Amino acid sequence: MSPKKLDANFYQRSDVVQISRELLGKVLCTQFPGQPLTSGIITETEAYCGRNDKACHANDGLRTKRTEVMYRAGGVAYVYLCYGIHHLFNIVTNVKDKADAVLVRAVEPVNGIDSILDRRNATKLKPAITAGPGRLTQALNITTDYTGIDLTGDTIWIEDRDKTISSKQIVSSPRIGIDYAGDHAKRPWRFCISESKWISK
Repeated sequence: MSPKKLDANFYQRSDVVQISRELLGKVLCTQFPGQPLTSGIITETEAYCGRNDKACHANDGLRTKRTEVMYRAGGVAYVYLCYGIHHLFNIVTNVKDKADAVLVRAVEPVNGIDSILDRRNATKLKPAITAGPGRLTQALNITTDYTGIDLTGDTIWIEDRDKTISSKQIVSSPRIGIDYAGDHAKRPWRFCISESKWISK
């Protein structure tokens, strides 16, 4: 079966938790001018809801210059800078003005291994290369310059390569690094493929 690029209908559904689970096993791809295709199987995600979720940047209608992209119709990228260093790649979901998003936390490299290693200043492929949200963006060359980009286009996109992840293969746990969210931090909205070693610590 040939790869199928995920379309707007996939992203513009109402349940961000379901979408976050379904993204596991899909393949995140990047191809920039003059550079080869690089990609990785999505192994870890986190769901964020724009309503009643204190961990979400756009919770309960908060609109800032940074979060405005989250209010667009699902299927665009929200890339923000964490600690002034790490570029974190999020997928905006739901319909216009709902502001849901999925953070991609880790991938298992598939295409363009040499380029991935070069971008990470590494010589050997191991989980530390792309297991972690800041690491995978460096490996796939995703920066804040691409916030707002259409994920159904030809620069950054996600493919279904017919890899099925069953519910038994998915582990859920609380999201990472959001202690400020109080009780909302305890929601089991982090998902990963149980047998994968390509998971952030």
